[in-house]
Amino acid sequence: MICDGRGKPPPPAARPDPARWSDAAITGSCLGHSTVFLNFLGVRVLTDPVFSERVGPGIPPFILGPKRYVAPALGPKDLPAPDVIVLSHAHFDHLDVWSLRKFDRATPVVTARATADLLHRRGFRRVHELDWGQSIALETRAGTIRLTGLEVAHWGARMMRDEHRGYNGYLLERGGHAVCFAGDTAYTPAFARLNDPRRPVDLMLMPIGAYDPWIRAHCSPEQAAAMARAAGARTFVPIHHETFKLSAEAMDEPAARLRAAFAAEPHRLLAVSVGETFRVPLRSARKEPARREAM
Repeated sequence: MICDGRGKPPPPAARPDPARWSDAAITGSCLGHSTVFLNFLGVRVLTDPVFSERVGPGIPPFILGPKRYVAPALGPKDLPAPDVIVLSHAHFDHLDVWSLRKFDRATPVVTARATADLLHRRGFRRVHELDWGQSIALETRAGTIRLTGLEVAHWGARMMRDEHRGYNGYLLERGGHAVCFAGDTAYTPAFARLNDPRRPVDLMLMPIGAYDPWIRAHCSPEQAAAMARAAGARTFVPIHHETFKLSAEAMDEPAARLRAAFAAEPHRLLAVSVGETFRVPLRSARKEPARREAM
């Protein structure tokens, strides 16, 4: 364990209250880094759950990895039970086994290709691997949600030699509405394939941090905004910033650059800081869930 003298991470300025969110809306909050709790028209989705104080190899409290700069906006005990957990890839700051252990092992988990072994060995029984372009429709207590694996520009190895592991973004579809969770990605034109004016993406959850000097693995805020526009996304919420120091840029730089990137259309930027609650303005939707071509 590395001691940096900072003590316990402070709480974020905002604290969401999921118990008050309507099941007739798309509401959520980034709880820190890439961990988003989303009420998608009644289906509760949790992405890349990381609640640990440090991420990396080891056994708590002896973890060799970066320490949080801000505590999670909510902990696992504060959340309604998720209907599905969505994992983008196996990196320690996205697939944290010590956080996953806090959830019911019967919870369905959607993950990338060749990563199910990390979950099976922790007792999760309903694990679904998706590769790019593959889809699954899950039945939950609140109805059906469809998830499709999306191409991103990143990599999936957890350690040095397991480069066979996949890495995904996801399109989530329900009730004629769509949310894109981009996971972790550098700039790629692949998101433009989502652009369909007849069935626009309602919300883009896109990473904006850790780009200096890792621009080949993590997009800049301006690139994130450009990819969301190329996808035709109506609204945007950033992830993968403010939480862990993974690169050289200042901790507050990604958010400032993102706000500048949306200065001409601030209504599309729903929330920026950890813990803020966002609600997506709903457009008229078709009765049948949207289906999109494989990526």
